[in-house]
Amino acid sequence: MKITDLRCAVIGRHPIVRIVTDEGLYGLGEVEFTKSYLKPWVLHFREALIGEDPTDVERVMLKIRQRGSFKPYGAAVSAIEHALWDIAGKAAGVPAYKLLGGKVRDKVRVYNGSVRQKRAGDRPEDYAADVKWMMEQPQNFFMIKQGISFHSNMKDTVEGFHYGVTQKKAGYHGAMDQGVISERGFNHMLDCVIAMKEVLGDKVSLALDCGPGWMLPDAIKFARAVEKYNLMWLEDMLTGDYVPWVNPQAYRELTISTSTPIHTGEQIYLRHNFKELIETQAVRVIGPDPADVGGIAELKWVAEHAYLHSILMAPHGTANGLLGLGALINVCATLPANYIAFEYPSATDPWWEDLVVGLPPQIVKDSMVDILEAPGLGLDIDAEAARRYLREEDAGFFD
Repeated sequence: MKITDLRCAVIGRHPIVRIVTDEGLYGLGEVEFTKSYLKPWVLHFREALIGEDPTDVERVMLKIRQRGSFKPYGAAVSAIEHALWDIAGKAAGVPAYKLLGGKVRDKVRVYNGSVRQKRAGDRPEDYAADVKWMMEQPQNFFMIKQGISFHSNMKDTVEGFHYGVTQKKAGYHGAMDQGVISERGFNHMLDCVIAMKEVLGDKVSLALDCGPGWMLPDAIKFARAVEKYNLMWLEDMLTGDYVPWVNPQAYRELTISTSTPIHTGEQIYLRHNFKELIETQAVRVIGPDPADVGGIAELKWVAEHAYLHSILMAPHGTANGLLGLGALINVCATLPANYIAFEYPSATDPWWEDLVVGLPPQIVKDSMVDILEAPGLGLDIDAEAARRYLREEDAGFFD
């Protein structure tokens, strides 16, 4: 079998990768909806892939893996890797998880980072109302993740929140604010945590997506202040979303200063950049994203290495879309006992559920997702239904 073409179309807001072969099989991968500009970056790998056997996934990846980078530029490589596993599974007639070593669980636990409504504001009562609404959703999620601090609007809406430079209309997703947090800002965050925990109690767990952007002294002080609330983790306080470095030494100092679990990893590309973070036990939880880290095989390697060091695993995935859901399910079915849950990626538009073939009627039940048993990554796109969302330049995407 040989690859005859690599195609990419932006459907809705998601770049969708389609690898075509001379035997009629094809594979699909999906890039986060925040990265529609990556279509040319995907297509520049076309000449490297044509003529290769897509079922030799690692051999193909050796040609392109070094061309990726930290979020967002690892996404193109990752989506191609997903499409290769999709083809490999279809060629073998088995789900991709079988090719990754087989499943160790029959259902996969997920948490809520994406099923949400627009919050009324950034006051404690607004956060409380928001988590109450999330608790009432039919998925019955065991855990909710909420954005605070630099990963929320409170840095703009709370007067005098911090003493650093504030981005105004940066024009792109991921512009980073950073600076020392004021006493007013600090107390406001604590009040929001208290308000949310009063609603959630011990029925639904709470994690906080915090940054990046904190200075280490503030991060230590806040992590200690929320210890009594038994949070699942504090995520990306020092580095994180779109930050192209890791800083394990600072994370280790934060981690050993508190009993609150510290989490990072969604922006990190490749196992090599998790090595020091894991081996120095600089965090308690890591959250690589299979659509950014270099793919599902890369994520599994990171998870196994973390397991050897007693570090927990909670993959990121909120913007990965429904095809991205297939990749997450397949790899997380195979992960070791350090696995907690992955961040459930909901569709950006309601019509996506009409386009994606292979989804159960209710995807999440009691915070669990069934393993997909169809060959490959288990999901497909209804080409005829999807054509109405194609741009003119992508008219031949499904041919």
